[in-house]
Amino acid sequence: MARDRGLEALLREDLAAACGLTEKPMFGGWAWLLRGHLLVGARDDGMLVRLGKDRDEWALAQADIAPMISRGRRMSGWVRAGPNAFGDDAVRRKLIDMALIFVRSLPAR
Repeated sequence: MARDRGLEALLREDLAAACGLTEKPMFGGWAWLLRGHLLVGARDDGMLVRLGKDRDEWALAQADIAPMISRGRRMSGWVRAGPNAFGDDAVRRKLIDMALIFVRSLPAR
């Protein structure tokens, strides 16, 4: 899987004000972690977003957002946003904001 440097730049800009983030290569792309918990990722197949179990219904109702599938299994609480979704500033920002709310509710690692 190849990295999507354009998506990485968008996420880096959107996350600039968030404190406590780290970045690292993961899953064939680039990932952002908050206090040790995976928050969002950028890959050539889209933006991965951690919304939390039973918190993704609103996102899945949006165009070009689907459940995250890994090794043939649906990852509960995770979505993959395609270019039409992450390219929309308002949709991308809401996904990030909801991911930040969820991950901030988790205990630090």
